[in-house]
Amino acid sequence: MTTEARDYLLRQLDTAWMLTQYHLDGLATEECLWRPAHVGLHVHRDADGRWSADWPEHEGYDIGPPSIGWLTWHIGFWWSMALDHSFGAGTLAREHVRWPGDAEGVREWLERLHGSWRAAIDALDDDDLRSPQRTRWPFQDRPFAEVVAWANIELMKNAAEIGYARFLYAVRGR
Repeated sequence: MTTEARDYLLRQLDTAWMLTQYHLDGLATEECLWRPAHVGLHVHRDADGRWSADWPEHEGYDIGPPSIGWLTWHIGFWWSMALDHSFGAGTLAREHVRWPGDAEGVREWLERLHGSWRAAIDALDDDDLRSPQRTRWPFQDRPFAEVVAWANIELMKNAAEIGYARFLYAVRGR
């Protein structure tokens, strides 16, 4: 079993996850629900008490900066979708991915997703990563290694955005 590509991808995942954990450590619910501007992607409690997230119509800068709540939802969204569509039934839709509602729930949710994703990737060999068989979301007909690499980049990007928002939150009153 050849695993050279898998091992590189897992090391990238481990690095991105360390940064994510750094920014999640000590994260408070108040930080998650703080909005860095009067407009921007955010999470909202529905009438049924469950949390949903805004969905952008476009990706222009004028939509405003996302809240930490939205950023953590976004990680949970794409990881849930990638797991379901690559290793599960492939039936999960964006509307069914809910934000946990507090920072502790976020940490537990993302830890669980990370563990599931890492275990699934660890079980693959390089032939699996070259195959497009599992590549069903967010794109198709490409080697599955591209999905893994995309997820690593998304995690690092979202972690950096959470860190930047935490810096802004820490100095908001100055």
